[in-house]
Amino acid sequence: MMQFFCFLQDMATMVEPPNGVKPRGKHYYSMWNTLFEMDTKYVPIKPIGRGAYGVVCSSINRETNEKVAIKKIHNVFENKVDALRTLRELKLLRNIRHENVIALKDVMMPIHRTSFKDVYLVYELMDTDLHQIIKSSQPLSNDHCKYFIFQLLRGLNYLHSANILHRDLKPGNLLVNANCDLKICDFGLARTSKGTEQFMTEYVVTRWYRAPELLLCCDNYGTSIDVWSVGCIFAEILGRKPIFPGTECLNQLKLIVNVLGSQQDSDIEFIDNAKARRYIKTLPHSRGIHFSHLYPQADPLAIDLLRRMLVFDPTKRITVTEALMHPYMSGLYDPRYNPPAQVPINIEIDENLGEHMIREMMWNEMVYYHPEAVQPMHR
Repeated sequence: MMQFFCFLQDMATMVEPPNGVKPRGKHYYSMWNTLFEMDTKYVPIKPIGRGAYGVVCSSINRETNEKVAIKKIHNVFENKVDALRTLRELKLLRNIRHENVIALKDVMMPIHRTSFKDVYLVYELMDTDLHQIIKSSQPLSNDHCKYFIFQLLRGLNYLHSANILHRDLKPGNLLVNANCDLKICDFGLARTSKGTEQFMTEYVVTRWYRAPELLLCCDNYGTSIDVWSVGCIFAEILGRKPIFPGTECLNQLKLIVNVLGSQQDSDIEFIDNAKARRYIKTLPHSRGIHFSHLYPQADPLAIDLLRRMLVFDPTKRITVTEALMHPYMSGLYDPRYNPPAQVPINIEIDENLGEHMIREMMWNEMVYYHPEAVQPMHR
């Protein structure tokens, strides 16, 4: 298997506390002009990522000598959507234990229960993500492609068995180690698959990986949206570029129809919006492009599985379990060693909660990682 390495020059610098008073059990570091207030058992190494949420750094847990990744979510209550996303991820990852899902190992306890603003999540450390691998010059063999997709499907199969839709699968949300182990991360948009219609109509999933039923504003959707995203990721690994890089929603639909071909009336019956159905019928006729022409070097079995994932009608799309049983996965998947989740996971949260209650619920989630602290309030 191939090896992946990341080289970053910026290192962590220890600094004085912002108010000159050092709280017990905490120390302070600056990375990429971001102040980290960390438990003293963690010693940062260097920053490894940055996004809208904040900064991620690699660190060592001095008590276990284990390397971890620490994500600082800055001023989490400034935006209610971000606060709810963080709370959902805390609730979900506390209940998930699977080899192909990132493990949340700790959540640092803030000093002040009623006024904390930042949240520090401690994950297992991975080397890179699939987006970085795809855009690199590293050759990817059929075995690499097969193993990545197998692990993605395996993790997703577990999530779906727990009643969880990820809803934002993309190469950047798939972390990879040097030995090619893959783990799904970023569950801020995840929901239970039998939730309320309120969440079903939300604007979700990065556009390039968004299923047609979401682009067409269908009121109801299910686990097949994640399968479509897997298909887009699969194609991107094969071609080393996105298959549907739309500039906006309507352009995205045009790109999809151009590749899949114009749809028959029976293929658009699932569209519950009459205006959206009419729009699909107005698109220029396309005979479609066979995936074997787009990816001439690909394994024919890979092409067949891809063809079954990227189906316009979600009711005719292959399921995750069926995909794992596909001949392309022969020799990798054994249902005896891939049991489903024991119980469904409920991560539904009242969207109308105020900041005080969201903060209290976050504190209660943190306490699960710190049994020495006060016990969580009854919920």
